[in-house]
Amino acid sequence: MIAIAGLLFGAILGAWRAKSRKGGSLDILQYAAVHAMLFGVIGLFATIIIHRMAM
Repeated sequence: MIAIAGLLFGAILGAWRAKSRKGGSLDILQYAAVHAMLFGVIGLFATIIIHRMAM
């Protein structure tokens, strides 16, 4: 669940950052994709750490 939330949050944040820098549509897509991957991986590691601590 945390990884999915990270993906969505990262995509929204990336698109917002590209729009604020007056990027074109491809810039917005690239920023959204890269931020989504980054936050998704961070969320995945957070999920693994939380799951291992619960054991």
